Amino acid sequence: MYVSSQMNNIKLPADDNSCGWFENLPPQPAAQPLKGVQQTDWLVIGGGFVGVAATRRLAELNPQQNVMLLDAQQIGHGTSGRNSGFVIDLPHKGDLEGKDLERKRKFMALNRAAIQFMEEKVEQHNIDCQWSHAGKLQGAVSERGVAFLEHFQSLLKELDEPFEMLDQRKLQQKVGTDYYAQALFTPGCILMNPAALQRGMLQHMPDNVTTCENSPVLGLERRQGRWIARTAAGEVQAKQVILGTNIFTEQLGHLTSRMLPIMTFASMTRPLTDAEFEAYGGMDDWGLTPADHAGTTLRMTQDRRLIVRNQYRFVPNYSTSDAERQRIRGLHQQAMDARYPMLRHVGFEHTWGGVCALSRNYTSFFGELEEGLYASCCHNGVGAARGTISGKLLAEMASGSDSELLRFMQDVSGMPARLPPQPFLGVGVRARLKFAEWVSRSEV
Repeated sequence: MYVSSQMNNIKLPADDNSCGWFENLPPQPAAQPLKGVQQTDWLVIGGGFVGVAATRRLAELNPQQNVMLLDAQQIGHGTSGRNSGFVIDLPHKGDLEGKDLERKRKFMALNRAAIQFMEEKVEQHNIDCQWSHAGKLQGAVSERGVAFLEHFQSLLKELDEPFEMLDQRKLQQKVGTDYYAQALFTPGCILMNPAALQRGMLQHMPDNVTTCENSPVLGLERRQGRWIARTAAGEVQAKQVILGTNIFTEQLGHLTSRMLPIMTFASMTRPLTDAEFEAYGGMDDWGLTPADHAGTTLRMTQDRRLIVRNQYRFVPNYSTSDAERQRIRGLHQQAMDARYPMLRHVGFEHTWGGVCALSRNYTSFFGELEEGLYASCCHNGVGAARGTISGKLLAEMASGSDSELLRFMQDVSGMPARLPPQPFLGVGVRARLKFAEWVSRSEV
């Protein structure tokens, strides 16, 4: 969300204005952009999961020092407010594979520490974000999906983690459709409204925090022992900086050609009426991810909105067109109609995209980039938990603290692998996404 003036092709956020999570919030206070020259002890760039957690923890650990948080947009409008609202406690995708059980347990400890940190703030400040210990379903449509579930089940048994297998009948009672053959339920996942969570966290920052929104950083450099972050209307001079900029970190000249910008898309309905909810026949407040990673994610929110998420695009400019988004809305409608033909008339109110950063070797970065410059990025699709705990731990590391959790984070982090140059990268990624979509077509 932040760019370096030294780059030839400046890329600023170009997110659509149709994120249902954000658009359905109550009216928000007017954003306060940065103006003039400001001095601060700590500067955090990026108000996503990493940045918000880092800002809060820095302020708690350094109550006599000033902390400034800059975001290019309104906090909650960017990628962290655009996920499907899962805070996952278990290792995810590539982190779940392999024989190193101790490494997997470190991921679980980190994710669960993130949940604990977030939940403490939600309860302390009474943040209205639909925070729920609803757990997570993983659903299978075809034999291919069932095979993935059986594999996932075996991994959970190795970790001695609780789960329940639901057959088609029991699953239908919960999610209101017989589209799925079966599902695996794990109890530790949290469901929430991510934009409401981020706005709530922002509104209850400690008194030594100053926040400036709609203030994209146009340059970042070290001069005479201080970091200088320049925006269109001013600059911030800081002793130390934490980057919560994820894919936009490369716009500041760091970790270039190491992160794949992949956009995922979701659509949200209006709230179902009482009659529609009765026709639907399931429960509210649940989340289902696909057994096959290229399949469809579903949410039913506490206020009875259905959310469908599928479709992935390689977006080297970190954005996509309105026309493409509308085409994807049509694909989402097909997925919803297949599952809920009784709700064909409902349609979607919102369709949005969000950019995540993936690495070729499925590795996230965490640590110090240069003297006094820290970052955590490339969380490979688990930004809510991994971003939150890494932001908290970055703040602790930069403040001179140590802990077992910090060592866990260092153990499971590394350097994202370098990517091939364009145009080979674009051709290869698009071909791989198309292939994944084709082999997983029965699960979409």
